[in-house]
Amino acid sequence: MSFLYPRLLTEQARPLFDQYRDLTVADLSQRVDVTHASSVYVATGGDRVPVARLKELRQGVLDLAKQAGFPEESDRARNAEFDLALAALLHAETGMVPAEAASRDVWAFLALVLMPDIAFWRYPHPPRDRILGTDLTRHVFGRLWWRAQLVRSPDDREPYHALQILGEAAFDQIYARRAALGGSPYLVRAILRVWNELDLRGLNEREALRDFLKRLLRLAPFVLFDGIGQTALDDELRAVAQESVEAQRGPSSITAVPTSSGVEPQADKPQSSSTVESPPRTVPASDRSGRRLTSLEICAGAGGQALGLEAAGFDPVVLIDSKADACFTLDRNRPEWDIICIDVANFQPDERPDVMGVDLLSGGLPRVKPAATPARAEDVEERRVLEAAIDLACTIKPRAVLFENVPDFVESAEFESDRLWIASRLEQYGFRSSWGILNAADFGVPQSRRSGFLVALQAPFFSAFSWPEPSGGAAPTVGQVLGPSMGSRGWPGADSWARAADRIAPALVGGSDRRGGADLGPTGSKKAWATLGVNGTSLGDEPPGPDFPSDDQPRLTVEQAAMIQAFPAEWTFTGGKTSRYRQVGHAMPPPLATAVGRAIATALRG
Repeated sequence: MSFLYPRLLTEQARPLFDQYRDLTVADLSQRVDVTHASSVYVATGGDRVPVARLKELRQGVLDLAKQAGFPEESDRARNAEFDLALAALLHAETGMVPAEAASRDVWAFLALVLMPDIAFWRYPHPPRDRILGTDLTRHVFGRLWWRAQLVRSPDDREPYHALQILGEAAFDQIYARRAALGGSPYLVRAILRVWNELDLRGLNEREALRDFLKRLLRLAPFVLFDGIGQTALDDELRAVAQESVEAQRGPSSITAVPTSSGVEPQADKPQSSSTVESPPRTVPASDRSGRRLTSLEICAGAGGQALGLEAAGFDPVVLIDSKADACFTLDRNRPEWDIICIDVANFQPDERPDVMGVDLLSGGLPRVKPAATPARAEDVEERRVLEAAIDLACTIKPRAVLFENVPDFVESAEFESDRLWIASRLEQYGFRSSWGILNAADFGVPQSRRSGFLVALQAPFFSAFSWPEPSGGAAPTVGQVLGPSMGSRGWPGADSWARAADRIAPALVGGSDRRGGADLGPTGSKKAWATLGVNGTSLGDEPPGPDFPSDDQPRLTVEQAAMIQAFPAEWTFTGGKTSRYRQVGHAMPPPLATAVGRAIATALRG
C-alpha cells in the first residue's frame, strides 16, 4: 500500500530551517513531532500515512543513527554505513510511490518535523538544499530514497545489495550529474551490474567511471537503452566499460588529457546533429610555449570564469557548485570536466588529493554584506561561503588565488576589516595579496560591468604579477552584438533598432535568488535598458517575429543576455528560464577572466 505524507511548504519550511540550524541536537530532539500546524496533504487519491507508521519510521531511523554514534559526532566511515542502511530502510518502510517521493515538501516535513535531530546531526549547519529539498539529489533523506529506488532489484534475495557497489560521490556521477543516464532505473542497475564485474586493480576508479559514463553519454542519442533486453544491454555496457578500462591502462588514453593545442581529441565521438558539441577552446599564442596550468574552481556557476581561464591556459582539475542547474550546464558543455555539485563548505580536499597544490584556486564568490550590517539568514550563508573559500586556500595551498566579488568589497571602507583579515590569514600561508577593480568593457565585453578582485600569489611569484591593461579599442555596441539575433525571425524593425542601440549595455543584473523571476533588475537598470530600446520588465522566450511592431521595444532572451556577457554562442544553459538567466547574470564575462588569468599565468611562469 502507498501512503500520502504531510508536506511542509516552502513558506513555512524556510523560517523553521533558519531557526533550527543553530540549535543543538538535544534541542532539536525536543522539537520532534508527527504533525505540524502548517503541514498539508496533497488533494489526490491515496491513504494518509498513519501516525503510528510515522512513529515507527522515526524509531527505525533513530535506531540506525544510534548505531552510527547519534547523538554524538560520528566519523566518516560510520556515516557511510548509516547512509547505506538508511537508504534501504526509507525505501522499504515509507510506502511512498515515486510521485510522492518527488515532492520536496514531503522531505522538508520529514527533515524538519519528524526527524530534525537526526537530519542536523548527519549534516551539522547544513546548506538549505540538504533540509528543504530544493535539490533532491542532495537532501539528507530524499537522496537516499531515490538512490534505493534506482538500484532496487525486487527479484533478488537482497534487493538493495547494489547500494554497496559505488560510494555516494561515484553514484552522484550517474544520477545527479548524468541525468541522461540516471533517470532510468533499468539502465542504472545494468551499469552497476557491469561495473561490479570489472577488474579495476591499479586504476583510478573515479577516473575510469567518469570515462565510462562519458562514453555512454555519447551513445545515448543512438541507443534506446530501455528498449534492450537485459542480456543484450549488459553485453553492450560491458563492451563500453572494457574500452574505458583499456583506455585507462594504456598509454593512448585520450580521456581528459589536453593536447598541445588545448583541444581534447574527439576521435571516438559519434557525429550527429543531436550530439551536444563543446565550444572550441581558444588558447592564446603566448601560452602555447608554456605548459598548461591547473585550477580548482569553486562557485563555478555556468562556467564564465572557467571558460576565460581555460583560454588563459588553465585546465580545471575540479569545478564545484551547489546549484544543480549550474552543474548540469557545465556538464552539458564540457562533459570532460570533473564537476562536483556540493556546497564548498562540505568539500573535503583530502578526498581529492589531486587538488592539493594546484596552480590556481578561483571562484566568483557570493556578494556578501558588510560585517557591521545586521545579518539575515542569507547574509550568514554568503559569509560562510567566503570563509570556507579562504579556509580552502589555506588548506590546499595553490600557487595563486583568484576570487571575484562586487567592487564595494575592494573599495568600500565598510569592507576594510574583511580585506584585512583575509590578507592576514593568507599571509600566514605564504601568500601576498593584491586587490583590484576591472571593467569588462575594457576587455571587449559589450557592457559596463565593474568587478572587484582579490589576487593572491605565493611570495616567490607575487613580484611578477601586474594587473592587466585594457585591451584597447571600443567594445562593440548592443546593436552590433544583438542586431543579427533580433532580426533572425524576420522582425522588420531589427535594423533600425540595432542602429539606435549604439552604446554598450549597463551591467547585466537581475535574477537574484532573493527576488522574483527573470528581469533586467531594479528600476534604474530597466530605465537604462529602455534607452537602448529594450523592455527590461521580463525576458522573452524568442526574438521578435515578423508581426512584432517596428516601433516597440523587444525583450531580451536568455541567449541574448549570454551574448551581452560574451559567452560563446555554442554555450547552452540548463533549467527553467529564471534559473538560466540567474546563471548568466551571475557569471563573470569570459574575456575578463581571460585577461586576469593571463596576468596570473605570466606571473606563475616567471
